[in-house]
Amino acid sequence: MAEDPYSDFSGSKKKASEEAEKRRKKLTPGSLMKAVVRSGDGDATPSDGDQVIFHYTTRTEDGAVVYSTRAEFGGKGKPQRLVLGKSKMILGFAEAFPTMLKGEISIFKMKPEIHYAEEDCPVEAPDGFPKDVELNFEIELLAFSKAKVIREDFGVVKTIVTEGQGWESPRTPYEVTARVCATTLDGKVILRSKEEPYFFTLGKSEVPEGLEIGIGSMAKSEKAKIYVTRDYLSKSTLMPSMEGLEEVVFEVELVHFIQVRDMLGDGRLIKRRIVDGRGEFPMDCPLHDSLLRVHYKGMLLNGEKTVFYDTRVDNNGEPLEFSSGEGLVPEGLEMAVRLMLPGEVCSVTCPPDYAYDKFTPRPEKVPEGARVQWEIELIDFKKPKDWTGLTFEEIMDEADKIKNTGNRLFKEGKFELAKAKYEKVLREYNHVNPPDDEAGKIFVNSRNLLHLNVAACYQKLGECRKSIESCNKVLDANPVHVKALYRRGMAHMQAGDFEEAKQDFEAMIKADKSAEPDATAALAKLKQKEQETEKKARKQFKGLFDKKPGEISEVVLDSPSDNKIEEKEQIESENLKDSTTTNPSTERDAEFAFEGEGERAGFFSRLFPSARRVFSNLGLNRCSVL
Repeated sequence: MAEDPYSDFSGSKKKASEEAEKRRKKLTPGSLMKAVVRSGDGDATPSDGDQVIFHYTTRTEDGAVVYSTRAEFGGKGKPQRLVLGKSKMILGFAEAFPTMLKGEISIFKMKPEIHYAEEDCPVEAPDGFPKDVELNFEIELLAFSKAKVIREDFGVVKTIVTEGQGWESPRTPYEVTARVCATTLDGKVILRSKEEPYFFTLGKSEVPEGLEIGIGSMAKSEKAKIYVTRDYLSKSTLMPSMEGLEEVVFEVELVHFIQVRDMLGDGRLIKRRIVDGRGEFPMDCPLHDSLLRVHYKGMLLNGEKTVFYDTRVDNNGEPLEFSSGEGLVPEGLEMAVRLMLPGEVCSVTCPPDYAYDKFTPRPEKVPEGARVQWEIELIDFKKPKDWTGLTFEEIMDEADKIKNTGNRLFKEGKFELAKAKYEKVLREYNHVNPPDDEAGKIFVNSRNLLHLNVAACYQKLGECRKSIESCNKVLDANPVHVKALYRRGMAHMQAGDFEEAKQDFEAMIKADKSAEPDATAALAKLKQKEQETEKKARKQFKGLFDKKPGEISEVVLDSPSDNKIEEKEQIESENLKDSTTTNPSTERDAEFAFEGEGERAGFFSRLFPSARRVFSNLGLNRCSVL
């Protein structure tokens, strides 16, 4: 009797995922048998995460071909590819490939429950396929390698040939220099590599979509193969015609790319890197508030590119030194510098609202509404002081410096920047442990004042609800904190929550009799606002009930100037080491006072409380507007 060429591989696969292990339980002795026709090369075999490229032919037990990828057996002549552990495939394939070597040809005899007759088989059998009989699958493993599935539908898959440098990858609208050639999966050349690399901009349809997506996952100097299916083979400048192509393999070497960033996402503020800096992006950028040293030249985008300032000329050749996060330079310039590496040189085109229209002092040569271009070199930067290892007194001194900067920004009307400073200290406070009870009181007082400063910023920004939330962080721990009650009452009043505001102002008097003058003044202001709002509501609903049934009355809206109501705002800025006090009157010398910017609350939040009273006074409990 001839020796059986088949070996039982039904239990050969090593550790698998939970789902794969569940499928493997369907294997029984003899359900999957293997016979090697031609040995492969080396000793490496595919594993999960590897992409396998292969030809196969399926035959019945009597040798009849029922399906093949090979042209000589009626197939398309193109190999197939699957990613182990990710692609859907028959159980027999999932078990067969991990046993094969590159270049190997083997025949796998599979019982029906191992191929398409498997219960809950993840792939459907081709039309007319005899899935209920035992079949022989002859497989030739052409190649395998680790793959990155970039699109879940496997429309873009990348295998790395040579690892690249660094962590940064190009993205829209980066400028890319790359060597590219393209073939079909069976090796037919579609695009030959040129001696000079191609140059293109991502996001401009200059290369097929799938190639662009794949390049977006590469690092500088990386070499890779990018497998792209028909759905991602869009027409492009590089390859105008894609007819008849079902899949293309791009061999790519990413020679270089220039970082181009659309800072606002609308094409108005663009940063373009000219000279690479030192380190890795973005880890080595001054993302956080830092002391920066830069050279820059500012030009008007007026055709002649008139230079209005150059540190090398106008600053005695010395670089500009400034602390980020303090509003000391135009917002667009600081946004760009925060994304630079030391030694980097970049060009920035900036719209007026991020250049000098909202910045003071405006350079004499820069007219209002001017678009500008800066050429910037980041010399170096110093990171903010690390609080680790500092004594409690040193920590409070550092906090005081940052808080005072926030107070200055608040006075200058830069409320977002001021809020960021206060919030920075509050984040650092999460890691501070006062050494004793006295230090604990100083710490709690400082933290409370910072929360109230944040609340004041939110009020100025018109975000009353967030202001109330900041006040609650103080009142949750100390319900009779007079300053917090006052601040929350002002926020409620600004939001049109008059009853809640009244409760907070009255609670001030109950908590501390010495706060009565401030609370009384606030209640008077509240009453005035209620009367003004009710008057507006009456005006806006004037004539609403004078019409006959079925007629429509117009609601007259006030002009913005009618809504402007001045109110007194206070920001806490007392010394962080002062003892804890809660009376606004006794601490007047330790506070900054600012005039309000007017009523910012929404129309309905202001209107409806008084409108309800108007309707009630008119004897109406319900109102319908046609």
